[in-house]
Formats: sequence, C-alpha cells, structure tokens
Amino acid sequence: MIRHLLIAAALAAAPAALAQAAAPAALAQAAKPNDAQIAHIAYTAGQLDIAAARQALAKSHDKAVRGFASEMVRDHTAVNDKALALVKQLHVTPQDNPTSQSLTQGADAKRKQLAGLSGKAFDKAYAENEAAYHKTVNGALRGTLIPDAQNPQLKSLLQTGLKLFEEHQMHAEHLAASL
Repeated sequence: MIRHLLIAAALAAAPAALAQAAAPAALAQAAKPNDAQIAHIAYTAGQLDIAAARQALAKSHDKAVRGFASEMVRDHTAVNDKALALVKQLHVTPQDNPTSQSLTQGADAKRKQLAGLSGKAFDKAYAENEAAYHKTVNGALRGTLIPDAQNPQLKSLLQTGLKLFEEHQMHAEHLAASL
C-alpha cells in the first residue's frame, strides 16, 4: 500500500511539473504492485495523456503543438490497444488502485488549469506539462513498473512503451524550449 501511494505521488506530481528525486529509493523499499495493477497504471497513464492531447488539439492553433498532440493520441492509443489485447490474451483484469486514481485526479486538475489558458500561454504550459509528465512516467516505468512486472509479455510491452515515451519526452522538451 505504501508503495502504491509513493508511485501515486510521483506520477500525480508530473502534471504539476514537480520532480520526485527521492521517489525511486523510497519505492524500492515498499510492497510491489502486481501485474494487474501495473497494467492498470500504465493504461491509465496513456489514457490521461490522450485526454491532454485532445485538449491541446481543441485549444491550440500552433502547428508544432498540434503535431505533437496528434502524435500523443496516435502513439498512446496504439500502445493502449496492445495492452488491452495482451490483458485479454492473458485473461488478466486490470486492477484499479490508488496510483491509477491519483493519476486521474492529478491529470483532471491539470486539465482544468490548462483550460483557463489560451494562445501561447496554453501552448507553453501544455508542452512543459508533457515533458514533466513523460519524465515522471518514464522514471516510474524504469524504476518500478518494468522491474516489478512478472509476466514476460507485459514486461516486454512496458519496455517497448518506455522507448517510445522517452522519445515523447525529448520531443516535448524541445517543443517547450521552442515556445
């Protein structure tokens, strides 16, 4: 339970662009999430990024921001579709947990904050949030979710996702710097 709360704190902080430098060490000392919980956390993180991207597509007129947001919808939808197919094949029901719930609450709050912005202020805040979100989620994948995944197919999907999401992080960082 403590581990789930620590993961939740690290992931929920991403939308607010807060760093969690001490989180990996603390996570290593707590109970491990099971595969059903890991699948739910990863899927939820993807769904939340899709929702953020859709908000950007609705609000932004910047070509680079819209291109990035379209990429987020496409890539996260593809990974989530693979995840759903895998859990169906394995007869695993993704398990809601405090981390997934905290992710959702944090993303909802960030979307509300971004809804109050427009133009360049929105574009910059969206890009900065995406960079921070991917950095934190990638850290959780590397430090907790991938190492704790027991099923080799789930672990492989998470590793493939991490490679793609590291590219997203770099793209978001470059986009934020250019705005």
